[in-house]
Amino acid sequence: MDLFSRYYVGAIKKYATFTGRASRADYWYFVLFNALIALALGIIGAVIGVGSEALINLYSFVTLLPLIALAVRRMHDVNKSGWYILIPIYNLILYLTAGKKGANEYGEDPYAKQTPEAMTS
Repeated sequence: MDLFSRYYVGAIKKYATFTGRASRADYWYFVLFNALIALALGIIGAVIGVGSEALINLYSFVTLLPLIALAVRRMHDVNKSGWYILIPIYNLILYLTAGKKGANEYGEDPYAKQTPEAMTS
């Protein structure tokens, strides 16, 4: 539950923050939990007989802005403009790339505040 509250809830709380940086873990854990929640909504919708597509579409619409904001912060971590999220394939490579160590023009290193134990857990 700690991962969920840190990465998913943390991203939702910063739903419209397009400044600063987000680590690879921030981005990919949010994507993982987002997919798991959409899957669960689809299953729940199928079981109770409600249109599961409608539930998933509503959920996707609600989480669209937090996902875009997180993607922009992820681009900032690799020292790129947020507009790079619009470039197919290359943006995926950037999502997988390690962020710039230390501060850059977009802010402080997101891992700089963490202890080595927190980064590996």
